[in-house]
Amino acid sequence: MKPSLAALALLSLLAAGCASNSGPGLRGAVANAALAPKSGSSSTGTVAFSPRGADAVMVTVDISGLKPNAEHGFHVHERGDCSAPDAMSAGGHFNPMGKKHGGMMEEHHAGDIPNLKTDAQGRVRASFEVKGMSVEGGPLSIIGKSVVVHRDPDNYKSQPAGDSGPRIACGVIQRL
Repeated sequence: MKPSLAALALLSLLAAGCASNSGPGLRGAVANAALAPKSGSSSTGTVAFSPRGADAVMVTVDISGLKPNAEHGFHVHERGDCSAPDAMSAGGHFNPMGKKHGGMMEEHHAGDIPNLKTDAQGRVRASFEVKGMSVEGGPLSIIGKSVVVHRDPDNYKSQPAGDSGPRIACGVIQRL
């Protein structure tokens, strides 16, 4: 039995509606940050955050205007303030548990996130899970904090922040 033309039209509308809600960072996101350029850069983009249990978050990024074919440090910072031209108003890394700075496979700050890797056009689109933070309440909550992109890669060793250079983009994490 063939579906009617009206049924096909309805299915098309439903599919289009689902597609519009599944773009980068939208499916399941409960918080996001709109990144603005800092330190003379032209970097902009969005970062979305979705819960993955009590102490993990799915981070979805879509950022452009970065150095092509490069790695950039990427962190949650302690204050939701991106007002300074160099984003220093965001403070240090978010670290409510007083841990050392490090990579994802070792002890690390709640604000430590993997480096971003750009394509040949200086854009990054990626999703990854980060443990040790939350978009719910409690001491690990990143709501009201800021997310910062740095010019250089994080080396995951230097204390307290990974020696990732100037802050080139910053956005305040807000609940949707």
